[in-house]
Amino acid sequence: MVQAKGKKETNALKEKLFSKPELVWDRISSKEKDEVFDLGERYKQFLSKAKTEREAVDEIISTAEAAGFRDINKPGRSRKLYALNGAKAVALAVLGREPLHMGLRIVAAHLDCPRLDLKQNPLYEDLDMAYLKTHYYGGIKKYQWVARPLAVHGKVVLADGREVDLKIGEAGDEPVFIVNDLLPHLAQNVQATKKMADIVAGEKLNVLIGALPYPDRDVSDRFKLAILVFLNKTYGITEDDLVSAELEVVPAGPAKDVGMDRSLVGSYGQDDRASAFMTLSALSELRNPTFTCVALFVDKEEVGSEGPTGAKSRFFQMVVMDLFAKAGEPLLISHLEKALFRSKAISADVNAAMDPDWAEVHEKRNAARLGYGISLSKFGGIRGKVGSNDASAEYIGWLRRIFKNASIVWHTGELGKVDEGGGGTIAKFLAEHGMDVVDMGVPVLSMHSPFEITHKGDIYMGYRAFKAFFSA
Repeated sequence: MVQAKGKKETNALKEKLFSKPELVWDRISSKEKDEVFDLGERYKQFLSKAKTEREAVDEIISTAEAAGFRDINKPGRSRKLYALNGAKAVALAVLGREPLHMGLRIVAAHLDCPRLDLKQNPLYEDLDMAYLKTHYYGGIKKYQWVARPLAVHGKVVLADGREVDLKIGEAGDEPVFIVNDLLPHLAQNVQATKKMADIVAGEKLNVLIGALPYPDRDVSDRFKLAILVFLNKTYGITEDDLVSAELEVVPAGPAKDVGMDRSLVGSYGQDDRASAFMTLSALSELRNPTFTCVALFVDKEEVGSEGPTGAKSRFFQMVVMDLFAKAGEPLLISHLEKALFRSKAISADVNAAMDPDWAEVHEKRNAARLGYGISLSKFGGIRGKVGSNDASAEYIGWLRRIFKNASIVWHTGELGKVDEGGGGTIAKFLAEHGMDVVDMGVPVLSMHSPFEITHKGDIYMGYRAFKAFFSA
C-alpha cells in the first residue's frame, strides 16, 4: 500500500509521474519565437502560391532546386534528387551514408485539398447570366462554398497540344467568381427545414462568371458566347478545349494572419499543405543523413488515394529503384523489398483541433489542441479502427526518444470520440511494405472549410520534428 507523503513530496511525485502537455510558447526561447514568426511568413507565402496540386509541385521543385536538388532522370551525380510523377506528385530524396537496403526515413504528405472541379462541359447561360457547372472534390460542407469570393486555377490543353495555365481571381485587379446563395427571406421552405447536407445541392454549386451579352442581338446564347469570345481572345480557348482541361475553383485571396497577436494562420488548403510545407522545409536543410531520406508528396488522398498520382500507385517504388541506381548500389528484388521493409515512415497529415464550441465531438483527454506542438496519432480509421494503420509501441517509443533529444514539443491526438466519426490517411499504404509508420501533423480548426486555422507554434514544431526524424 502506498504511504501518503508530504505536500512537497507529493507534488514532486506528480511532476515525475503525470503526463503534462506543454504549450509551445512556454517551452521556446525569445530567439525561437522570432523563428516561429519568420517560418510563419514563409508558410503563408507557400499557401498563397500553392492553391492546387500542380502549383504545389511547382513550389516544391522551385524550393528544392534552390537548395541544390537535381532531377533524378538527368545525368550526373548528386546526393540530393527529385522525381516528378506527371505534374501532381513529386518525391525528394537525400542519399544517406548507409546502404539503401538498410532502410529509409520517409515522410509522406498529400497535396490535394477539397475544392470544386469544373465539369467537362461546364459553360452555360441562364436568365441572362453565364455560369460554370462544377463537381465538388473531397469532403466538403457544400454550404460553406456559397456567397464567397472564388478563383479559377488550372490547365487547359488546346486542340493543337499547346497548354494554357489559368489563374484568375488572385491578383488585386482581377475579378473573382461566386456561387450564389438564397436570401433568408425566401429560404424557409427550401433551405431552413432541411438537413445540413441538403441545404445546398451539389448540382447547385454553379459558379457565376459573367452577365454581359455578346453585342449582336440576333444570336442565341449571347452571354455564353461573350465569355467564349473573351477566353478565345485572351487564351486561345474554345469550348471544345474545356474537355481537355483541369480547372479548379478555390477560395480567392492569400493566406492571412489570424488574431490580434498574429499567432494563427488562416488559409485554404492547410489540409494537407501544412504537412507538405513542413516536410519540404525540413528536408531542404538536410545535409549528410545516416539513412537515405525521402519526402513523398502525393495526390488524390481526399478521394481514396486512387489513380497514378495517388499513394496507391507504384510511383514510390519506382523512385526507390532509381535511388539504387543513383547510389551505385546493385538492385535486386530482395534489396528493394528489404529497403522498404526496414524503413521508418511518418504519414504527415493534419488532425482535428478541439474547438471549445464543439467539444462534445471530442474526447478531451485524447484530442489534439492548438499550440501544443505536433500531434501524433497512433491510429486512425473509423468505428473499431477500420481502415487504420495502428503504430506499434516500439515505434512510438523510438520517436519519443528522438523528440526528447531534439526538444520537440508534441502531444497525441485522435480524430474525435469513439463512434463519432473518423477518417483515414495514406499510412496504411506505406505500411503494406512492412515498414513502421505513424500519422503525425498539426492540429487544424475548421478543417476542410475554405478557411482553415493553424497555430504558427505548431507549424514550427512540426518542421523541427520532421527534421529530427530525418536526422535519426
